[in-house]
Amino acid sequence: MTKNKATNITWHQSSLSKNKREQLLKQKGVVIWFTGLSGSGKSTLALAVEEELYRRGHLCYVLDGDNIRHGLNKNLGFSPEDREENIRRIGEVSRLFADAGFLTMTAFISPYKKDRDLARTLLNKGEFIEVFMSVPLDVAEQRDPKGLYKKARAGEIKEFTGISAPYEEPVNPELTIDTSELDIEQSRDRVIQYLEQQGILMRDRR
Repeated sequence: MTKNKATNITWHQSSLSKNKREQLLKQKGVVIWFTGLSGSGKSTLALAVEEELYRRGHLCYVLDGDNIRHGLNKNLGFSPEDREENIRRIGEVSRLFADAGFLTMTAFISPYKKDRDLARTLLNKGEFIEVFMSVPLDVAEQRDPKGLYKKARAGEIKEFTGISAPYEEPVNPELTIDTSELDIEQSRDRVIQYLEQQGILMRDRR
C-alpha cells in the first residue's frame, strides 16, 4: 500500500451522496475492469460496450491503458514496480469516476492479481466487475494488432506480458470472455446482460 507523503490534508466530503447521483443518472456507478493479454480484445470490447450503453442513454467512459500512458501515467515504464503504480493510479481514478455515477470501463493488461485485488478493495461490494479476457496466448499473438509480440520475440521489448513477463489469471472474475470463441457483438451482449441482471442499469433510458 502506497503511503501518503503529503501532510496536513483533509478529505472533503461532498454534500451530494453517490446514491443521489445514481438516482439522477438511473444507473449504478461501477467499474468494469477488463483484464487480459495484449491482443485479447480488452479495448475493442470496452468500446463496444460503451457505444451500446450510450445508445441506451447511459453515462459511461472508457479508461484505456495506452491513452492513460500518454498523460496521467506517462512517467511510468513497464517494470514490475511501474506496472504496480500504473494500476494503483488507475484504480484510484476509476473509483472517483464510479463515485460520480459513471459506468466506468478500464482496459488494462493489469497482469498482477494483487494489483487488481487492491483496485477491488477501493470500491464497495458489487461495484468492481472483473472481466477476464481469456484468449489463448497463441491466438493473441497471431492477432498482434500493434506488432508487439513480434518485437518481444525479437528481444526488442523487455518485460512483455505473456512472453518475458508473467500474467496472473483472475481466480474468480465476475465474467470470463474468450473473443476467439465469441464475436464482438456476442461478447458485448454478455457484459450488458450481466449489468442488467445485477440491477446496475436501473432502467433502459432509450
